[in-house]
Amino acid sequence: MPQATVVALRPAQVPASSESVRWVAASVCRVDDVFVPGRARSKPRKVLVVAFDGVRFLDVVGPLEVFTVANEQGDFYSARVATLGGRDVITTTGNRLGADVALEDVSVDGVDTVLVAGSPNWSLLLEPALVREVARVARPARRVVSVCTGTFALAAAGLLDGKRAATHWRHAAALRHQFPTVEVEPDALFVRDGNVFSSAGIAAGMDLALALVEDDLGAEVARTAAKVLVVFLQRPGVQSQFSVWTTTPPVRHEPLRRVLDAIALDPSGDHSIPAMAERANFSERHLTRLFEEHVGSRPGAYVERIRLEIARAMLEAGDESLALVAKQSGLGSEETLRRAFIKRFGVSPGAYRGQFRTTGVSGIPAIDPLDDVPADNAPFYRVPVSEPAAD
Repeated sequence: MPQATVVALRPAQVPASSESVRWVAASVCRVDDVFVPGRARSKPRKVLVVAFDGVRFLDVVGPLEVFTVANEQGDFYSARVATLGGRDVITTTGNRLGADVALEDVSVDGVDTVLVAGSPNWSLLLEPALVREVARVARPARRVVSVCTGTFALAAAGLLDGKRAATHWRHAAALRHQFPTVEVEPDALFVRDGNVFSSAGIAAGMDLALALVEDDLGAEVARTAAKVLVVFLQRPGVQSQFSVWTTTPPVRHEPLRRVLDAIALDPSGDHSIPAMAERANFSERHLTRLFEEHVGSRPGAYVERIRLEIARAMLEAGDESLALVAKQSGLGSEETLRRAFIKRFGVSPGAYRGQFRTTGVSGIPAIDPLDDVPADNAPFYRVPVSEPAAD
């Protein structure tokens, strides 16, 4: 009979040692005969998450949850939240977020990853004391990460000079203006340049965290974590922050909106200009004029974009044949699908699908810091995790 799987947590009421700040470890140790992790839990990768008043709540807890779930396959990560002065902070949701350590007190020895969370107010990331401490803890770290406007703090600390970086699309122009030496990629979910990773923020912070897990532990561990979190692993950093659904302006013209809904609900249907004009009881010329006025494109171009979006989603999430993808998306044949993909994305459908079997992180050789990190003697506090139900 396999022993129970357990999660290791440090309860908030347990006082930290006066000699050293204990790392919060969310770790799982499976001790049955099915899986035995190859790494001892005495040397997990230490992750420092930098927070502050006004921080975006999900920018902090999203990546932390990814690392925690990855730990269900072995004790790979321990993480703590650091703030200036060790004070609790108020997040964008109005909720209080507890700090594990004062940022000023963090020893740089053994820190693997420094992650700076973001805020809708990027100016908060330019506070001199915060920038100074970020520079101090980040420079010796193996890996430096920003989520959303956390990129501003890295840039202010001089960590992005001459490097490519991503941030939330809403703040990309401000980042480029404030830091002209940074090569801003406004459309990317996340970007890796050397040992610096930056993401678009909010949900993209979880995409980036999954990419970090893949970079450290391989695609299989990251894929399992994604399944547990009920999110897609398959959103590589090269994927755009935008889609036809988010870039099409809201349409308040009711007859035209019904036409657009029909395209989305049945992309393989007849959406030629004559057919759409007949359904809407418009002339073809009037329909074309409405598309250009309210949607910003001609009818045929919009229909193709929708069909490509459907095909792209099918390729990202499923294993259907290319012939079935072409048929169900309305593109018709594999050859039409191939030509449309190469024209729009610069790759064939098969190559595009291959990108989505991974988060897209390509590797610089990772330096495994575990052998050089002193053992952490902080105790692990355990709560049981339920065994899967029998079939």
